[in-house]
Amino acid sequence: MPRTTASPISLPPATDRRSRRSGIALYCAALVCFALLDTTAKWLGARIDTIQIVWARFTGHFVLSFLFVNPWTVPGLVHTRRLRWQIGRSALLLGTTVFNFIALRFLQLDQTSAITFTAPFLVAALSGPMLGEWIDRRRWTAIAIGFSGILLVTRPGAGGIHPAALCSVAAACSYALYSIATRKLAAHDRTDTTSFYSPIVGMIATSIPVAWFWTTPPDLATTAGLMVVGVFGWIGHWFLIAAHRHAPASVLAPFSYSQIVWMIITGALVFGDLPSRWTLAGAAVVVASGLYLLSRERQSHT
Repeated sequence: MPRTTASPISLPPATDRRSRRSGIALYCAALVCFALLDTTAKWLGARIDTIQIVWARFTGHFVLSFLFVNPWTVPGLVHTRRLRWQIGRSALLLGTTVFNFIALRFLQLDQTSAITFTAPFLVAALSGPMLGEWIDRRRWTAIAIGFSGILLVTRPGAGGIHPAALCSVAAACSYALYSIATRKLAAHDRTDTTSFYSPIVGMIATSIPVAWFWTTPPDLATTAGLMVVGVFGWIGHWFLIAAHRHAPASVLAPFSYSQIVWMIITGALVFGDLPSRWTLAGAAVVVASGLYLLSRERQSHT
């Protein structure tokens, strides 16, 4: 995570507080968009194929983004010093989305959310060999406890959850690598460039096979659903980028766990799914471990 110390040109305290509050509000708005994106994808999963949903998500994201940020409005936008990393990162985002959407076909929203919250633990574990950012024994203990929370959610061998939980685990692994690639690219390419490349692989990779999996939407609601997955993805990422312009990542990170609240609410309202006591207990363990990791990270930079 970025350092929490102030930049050389610091804002007055009151202005800085307002900026951070704005960043937190934008970040929470992004999480609501992502929760609505997953909810819509799960709803569509009962009507059309996953490949078609993924295609709509990335194509809509790219088209909307291109209308506002393109090589004509932002000169040098497509220039990158790490093209292979950009392509790899975009491919990891595609993998994350595919695995997550498959899991959503079979699991409740709160279950997929709790499992994918393992991504910060995986980032911490992989940052040593991949970024040279080694973690201490206490952080390893927090990671182990966090994974025990996932065992409470999945309860392997207890017959309590669908094997599609493995897809959520794969989504978390893919997202962890995506996060590391993002951090790696931050030192070489500007944010607009990295954001521009984000949906490209997903759009191109699904544009050909979608013809074989295409199902004509049976009603206007399904058509609207295919349109809004791209809208939620684009708006969510826009809010996310804007949030990080107003507040450092260390301030925003604790609020990421509020997404499970939105997942529980939308799951109950749209599908009538209520979280089990195992899911709630596992999510609590995961959140507590993640917050401990965050506190250790903040202490190391103060």
